[in-house]
This record gives sequence, C-alpha cells and structure tokens, in this order.
Amino acid sequence: MRFTEWDPVYTQILDSFGFGREGDETARDVLASFVSPFDRSRLAWEGKTVAICGAAPTLDDELARVEDADIVVAASTAADTVREAGYDLDLMVTDLDKNPETAVELTESGTPVAAAAHGDNIPQIREWVPKFDTDHVLGTTQAEPRGPVVNWGGFTDGDRAAFIADELGAARLVFAGWDFDDPTVDEMKAQKLAWAERLLGWLEHRRGEQFSVLDGRRDDIEPLP
Repeated sequence: MRFTEWDPVYTQILDSFGFGREGDETARDVLASFVSPFDRSRLAWEGKTVAICGAAPTLDDELARVEDADIVVAASTAADTVREAGYDLDLMVTDLDKNPETAVELTESGTPVAAAAHGDNIPQIREWVPKFDTDHVLGTTQAEPRGPVVNWGGFTDGDRAAFIADELGAARLVFAGWDFDDPTVDEMKAQKLAWAERLLGWLEHRRGEQFSVLDGRRDDIEPLP
C-alpha cells in the first residue's frame, strides 16, 4: 500500500483518538535508528493462504483454522498461544507492549518480527529492539515511512498483520482469535477494536474478498474510502 492511500485513513484515526502525528514520527525515527532494511523476499507469501491469529480469548478454541494455512502470523501474545499449541510461526506482529521477550526469542531463532513504532511506545523501542537480532526485524510505522521503517497499512497489531499479508501477495486470509466485542477490555482498547474491524472491512473491499471474521457484522461497518 502506498502511503498516499493510507494517509487519509490515518488522519481519521488520529482525529478519532486525538493523537498527533509528531509522536508517531518521533517513534518511527527512534525505531529506524535500531533496524536495517528488511529483505521482503524472505517472506514469500505470494498466492498463499495466511492465517492471522489475534490475541482474543477465543484463540485456543479456533486454532484448527491454522492447520490448512500455508503461513501463520500472530499478533502480540497470540504468538505464545500458537507456539505452545505446537504450530510453527512465520511472523510475529507486535508494538512491544505485552510480551517483548517472545519477540527477542523469535528473532534469535531466525523468525521475523514486525515491530511497530507509535507515539506511546518509544521507551519500549529503546529497551527491547536493541536486544533483538535485527537481521530478523521488520520495522513498521503508522506514520509516513522513512528509511528502513515501512508502512504497509494497519493500526492495531492484528489488522496490521492482515495488511502485511496483503502487501506480500497473500491469496487468502483466514482469522483465528478475534473478538471485536471483547467485554474484558477497557474503553481505549474497545475503540481500537472498532477501528480494527473497520480497517478489515476496508481491506476486504480492496481485495475483493470476504473475511469470515466479519460475517454478520459487515453491514454495520462504516466504510472507509
């Protein structure tokens, strides 16, 4: 995705939360100082079925959906659940807020980690990214990309994983461990889940695909341009 396509949506997200660009841009630049350009050819996902695993409590019961996927991507703590269940993981997507130790372990074993920079996680970037094997780190931002840090779309770890799969040419996306109505989350997280749902609605429209995770919800999603 080109940033010119993402920017109008990004502006809406910023306005919705009352965030400014400056924090995201500063975080992007901090992350850029720790990472190198990532060789995207390592992620040969063209024409593949990609499972996008979210960190909702339902993930344990939905892991069977992973079995027929060619590629498994996990957001945040879903990486631990997937690995503990015995599945191989192809990419972890994280903003370093919950289980950065898992990201360190994955990079040390050669599994790529997509690390996101945003205005609230600069301390985590400074603490954890230097501990990664940076040969296996894909630096990402929701702001304008710069240097080695890319922006392929997405806001939360989960929907960012879906946008990464789209950018890499995935033929089909399947979803496990997603709950847009999770009653256990706080108000901020609930708002982020609403945006994740809206962004997936936008992505499926762009792809000409229907994601089962949006079945029964699609008609109520406010469309994005």
